Amino acid sequence: MKKCKVRFAPSPTGPLHIGGARSALFNYLFASHQGGDMVMRIEDTDLDRSRREYEDEIIESLHWLGIKWDEGVAQGGEKGENGPYRQTERLEIYLQYVQQLLDQGMAYYCFCTQEELEMERQEQLASGKMQRYSGKCSELSDQEIEERLAAGIKPSIRFRVPQNKIYVVDDLVRGRVSFESDNSGDFIIAKSDGIPVYNFAVVIDDVLMGISHVIRAEEHLSNTPRQIMLYEALNFARPEFAHISLILGADRQKMSKRHGATSLVQYREKGYLPEALFNFLALLGWSPQGEEEILSPEEIIKNFTLDRVAKSPAVFDLDKLNWVNQQYLKKKSTEELGDMLKPYLSASEYAADIERLDDFRYGLLVEAVRDHLVCLSDVTQYMDVFFREAVYEEEALQALQEEGVMTVLQQFRDELPQFSEPAEAKDFIKAMVKKLKVKPKNVYMPLRSALSGQTHGPELPFFILIWGREECLRRIDKAIARIS
Repeated sequence: MKKCKVRFAPSPTGPLHIGGARSALFNYLFASHQGGDMVMRIEDTDLDRSRREYEDEIIESLHWLGIKWDEGVAQGGEKGENGPYRQTERLEIYLQYVQQLLDQGMAYYCFCTQEELEMERQEQLASGKMQRYSGKCSELSDQEIEERLAAGIKPSIRFRVPQNKIYVVDDLVRGRVSFESDNSGDFIIAKSDGIPVYNFAVVIDDVLMGISHVIRAEEHLSNTPRQIMLYEALNFARPEFAHISLILGADRQKMSKRHGATSLVQYREKGYLPEALFNFLALLGWSPQGEEEILSPEEIIKNFTLDRVAKSPAVFDLDKLNWVNQQYLKKKSTEELGDMLKPYLSASEYAADIERLDDFRYGLLVEAVRDHLVCLSDVTQYMDVFFREAVYEEEALQALQEEGVMTVLQQFRDELPQFSEPAEAKDFIKAMVKKLKVKPKNVYMPLRSALSGQTHGPELPFFILIWGREECLRRIDKAIARIS
């Protein structure tokens, strides 16, 4: 049996988007489960839009996500025996196969201009005919071809589509799919500048690189019949195909910028963890056995099979991603999470305040905000309450007007010691509740309102220890003065 070998072949025309990352991940999971290999190559024949910086960014994003490949482009070079792995560096290879099809009469020169092709399309549209190339250049004589070439007219190369033929694909996700060749006109395989088109180059690359399974987005299903025609014309064995569903936004429309961040870089910058995105993307269209949704990469690889990939579109649920990310954040130790948060805090207006904290109080700050974070960048929105003078919200002012508040604040002020652990501060407040013989909220709410100016937020004992006794007394005195 031929060894399993898959590929991910992005175009470097922009950052890696969520759909591309999911396709790369499914290829990686399938190959890893099968004990096979993965190839990373770059489809950069769109000369106007392709950029090397996008290629570097895509490679870095995949590494960050945890996807590894065995062959292809890499940072600082490439690895493998089937290179080069950029299509613009393989043009001579493609031209050999273009010439083979020309010599066998399976392809021909097309001298039609864009204006002529557009006029032809408009005429077909007006008469209600199927829009496809008429084939008028397919019967040019050798003399006519020579005359046009001598005149300096650069032709494109078209593949001669077989007539009255049905192509069948047993797709590993979508099942059996049939295509009629008569629905496709003769199509271009190389443009007039000599650059091969996607459908031609991808066939040559997949064959020469030994690709056994092509796993890609559903939008490529329409390309499959043309590629199968080329496999047969060149007498190549075709790979297995698996077309995974589109990713839709919550409104059931195709994912776009209106749904929020669409590139992996944006999620990375916001502070989503790579292991959380790995887990979440794996569940976009694939379902494991059982109810557990928080799975390690090893667990996902062990269970990943294409028969559990859904045909229906996957919905990108941001709330679900946020929940998954929170689960991974909660697993981090105080030290790990603290290191992850520092870049966001150091780049914020609170950098100097953070620098003044010793390791103990910084650890307390991390624990204070941990359960409130959806992603790492959220941390800055919780810093005002710690490092800025208390600004009393309306609800806090109302809480400070309740009966018995002055007694609570005064007792807190008179008996407040210096604590070394949050548990000590919690026990101290519980003792106040018991001594005053009131409900816990009648102690916690006035103290929170007086100290922070807010009625919600991180737990009160964290505030007390991070500020220390002197700062707490100053804030209580300010609140007492405000009430008076």
